[in-house]
Amino acid sequence: MARARRDEVWSYSAGQKGRNRVRAYERAPRGDAEQGSVFLLFRERVADGTLRRKKVSLGAVTREVARRKADELAGKLAAMPDRPPVTEVVTVATLFDSYVREVTPGKSRHTQSHDRLVAGLFLRCVGRTRSVASLNRRDWDKFIRDRRSGVLRPSGMPATRRAGNRQLQHDCKTISAVLRWGMTVNDRRGTPLVDRHPFAGMPMPREENPRRARISDAEYRAMLAVADQVNPLCRLALVLAHETGHRIGAIRLLTWFDVDLKAKRIRWRAESDKLGWEHVTPMSDVAAAELELAKGKQLVEAAWLFPGPRDPSKPISRHTVRHLWERAEEKAKLEPAERRGWHSLRRLFATELKNAPLRDLTHLGGWKSVATVVGIYQQPDEATMRAALEGRRPIEEVSSSHG
Repeated sequence: MARARRDEVWSYSAGQKGRNRVRAYERAPRGDAEQGSVFLLFRERVADGTLRRKKVSLGAVTREVARRKADELAGKLAAMPDRPPVTEVVTVATLFDSYVREVTPGKSRHTQSHDRLVAGLFLRCVGRTRSVASLNRRDWDKFIRDRRSGVLRPSGMPATRRAGNRQLQHDCKTISAVLRWGMTVNDRRGTPLVDRHPFAGMPMPREENPRRARISDAEYRAMLAVADQVNPLCRLALVLAHETGHRIGAIRLLTWFDVDLKAKRIRWRAESDKLGWEHVTPMSDVAAAELELAKGKQLVEAAWLFPGPRDPSKPISRHTVRHLWERAEEKAKLEPAERRGWHSLRRLFATELKNAPLRDLTHLGGWKSVATVVGIYQQPDEATMRAALEGRRPIEEVSSSHG
């Protein structure tokens, strides 16, 4: 069962190895003690049927007493049933329905919709009555294959429109999140709904060459010049996206209570942040001046920086914000570029401030991970690369310093 320790002076084994083996051992006395402590080492079956190692101290008893205790315990373990207790079979439908009912309502409306969509697609793929314990690599590969080919798609979507790797990655992360949640909650008997993650370590669909468009400074200024022709709120949205580096989803949900113009700070609330992270960042003079101007021009008294056009008690919708960008692009007569949306300003922010300390930049732009900033948002640019080359010491200086 275990190797003898250096401080063991005696041991005794009872029972059958792999079934009811009990090992008694005595450790060398410590200090002024005349006799060392005696322990029993064995494996006991727990509620889920698995065997777990357990050690019990008998104190300073005689070796004869330790032998008798080991024999008695081995007899009790031999009388216990070898089969694990019958557990309730958890189906895929039970797990996903529970997640959508208990966890999904706490998410944003858009994420709730995606959770329900992925749950429905996955249940169609593997079957509602399928047990979670039977899921394996084939099911993972089949879901990805069917989504990619268009065989598995939302109702009403044409077969010609197929899911790309970006969408597949999003879907697979949702499935994985449901399974991880199942490992943390119990059924009526106190047993976890999911005892293991069947898709742990499975390859995630990835874009081989992800297209992450970054708007140029000239393009931004061209859009800013025509923003007032689109909508009074378009210019404010452009300036805040450019000056704060935050997601447009968090910007459109800002209220005037989140803005401290005197101290030049913005509070980003957890409920309006994609990562659920509440944080405060300083604002630039440009952003502060634009906010002062917007507050003075606001015709309707509203708490939102971007009140809805029909109902000022609600914020502007994400669809309206997207249309503002498209109309500004069109009026600025920019050449069409795939994925050059509001997020391209976030990439521009990370790239233009690449010389700032990474920890400060991460906080300024609302990122939680430095790796995300460097690996995804910051992009190489020729000016920075040339500056790096020009900063190298000439080879003559290097040679003379070693001479």
